[in-house]
Amino acid sequence: MDTSRLKRRGPCEWELPASGRMRVPGVIFASKELVQAMDDKVAEQVANVASLPGIVDASYAMPDAHWGYGFPIGGVAAFDADEGGVVSAGGVGFDISCGVRTLHTGLREADLAAVKKRLADLLFARIPAGVGSTGALRLSAAQMDAMLRGGARWAVKEGYGSEGDLAHIEEHGCVAGADPAAVSDMARQRQRDEMGTLGGGNHYLEVQVVEAVFDAAAAQAYGLAQGDVVVSIHCGSRGLGHQIGTDFLREMVIAAGQAGIVLPDRELACAPLKSALGQRYLGAMRAGINCALANRQILTHLAREAFASLLPGVRLPLLYDVSHNTCKEETHIAADGRQRRLFVHRKGATRAFGPGHRELPAEYRPIGQPVLIGGSMGTSSWVLAGSAGTEERAFGSACHGAGRAMSRNEALRRWHGRNVVDELAARGILIRSPSFRGVAEEAPLAYKDVGEVVEAADRAGLARKVARLRPLVCIKG
Repeated sequence: MDTSRLKRRGPCEWELPASGRMRVPGVIFASKELVQAMDDKVAEQVANVASLPGIVDASYAMPDAHWGYGFPIGGVAAFDADEGGVVSAGGVGFDISCGVRTLHTGLREADLAAVKKRLADLLFARIPAGVGSTGALRLSAAQMDAMLRGGARWAVKEGYGSEGDLAHIEEHGCVAGADPAAVSDMARQRQRDEMGTLGGGNHYLEVQVVEAVFDAAAAQAYGLAQGDVVVSIHCGSRGLGHQIGTDFLREMVIAAGQAGIVLPDRELACAPLKSALGQRYLGAMRAGINCALANRQILTHLAREAFASLLPGVRLPLLYDVSHNTCKEETHIAADGRQRRLFVHRKGATRAFGPGHRELPAEYRPIGQPVLIGGSMGTSSWVLAGSAGTEERAFGSACHGAGRAMSRNEALRRWHGRNVVDELAARGILIRSPSFRGVAEEAPLAYKDVGEVVEAADRAGLARKVARLRPLVCIKG
């Protein structure tokens, strides 16, 4: 990125001053090395978002930001409905509520030595993965409506987990305001047999070991110690979420013009929050969030079954579940000092509320929200904690992963999936995937250095480092 347009505000904070149609400045959280490595398109998209009506304070980009559809991946922006604010399907993304959950196992790395390969094979057999993958569950129309309203709560009622899981999921497993009637027949059809599936792309189920602890108090509160084995699941709302995005982007492109909104990019298609279309999208998008929460809950159940069949007595209690790709209605103190009800878009960004926030589980409230940062098969994942003051910096948000460093096509030119699997196996990381092409597209070096991204988030005051996780087994979509 050309940094000549940016003002440095701190070691990991850069301002893109408002100019042209921008209503607010842009703010990019990144080290000098990371911001220089970002595509210029990130700054262009940050500026474009800053031009949308009703935006509050600034258009933000997290340290893992890269070019995306309309908004940058890693983009955060909040809008005030009372000041003409909008909701943008492009600002949420196609994989609505894609997110990560991490599960304890109560095991140590040595406990897995004798069963590691069998566990990898069993998880791969039990967890449907890959583009277009389908599961054993088929939902009727009534079950689909119940799932879209109930999220993980619905899944628990259907036998996929326990009430204890719900306390450790954002929104307690079910976001309010979902409107199944706003979800198209096509979206329902695409989802009918995709519940409990990983899908493709960067989705995964990974068995990991806590390699290092950086904040002993936070790690203790989260139940983590060096050498512990955990399981992380990264997945979203599958075909349903993608179809909701497709359906509403078409409508929003037309509606934006009718509302007199000048779009610097058609991919920023949006609708006023107070319009019928805006409200209908929010209802459908919240149903998509509930779909993702239910999907991760079912995948958790399948993982628990696999572990229990090889390691009787092992339970997998939930540490936490966080979503990316959402628009959530939240109360924040804006830069003008007013308490305002805002619609916070986090696209490829994680909610990261700091210590004391009333929405956190009681045991995590003194520490801050667990922020789960996904790795990329051969690289570390991280557990962070929301920092004090993060709500004043980016509406309580942090990065969500490493962020791509190159396109999937470029990754395919550089690597072959078979070689990636063999190289990782030599390092003790077992990969199981239905697609060598998918593995090549997601090769570890196709992503930024996740350690640099996490360090920048920590230094910027968005979230602080708690623990680093090393992959042992990865079921790759």
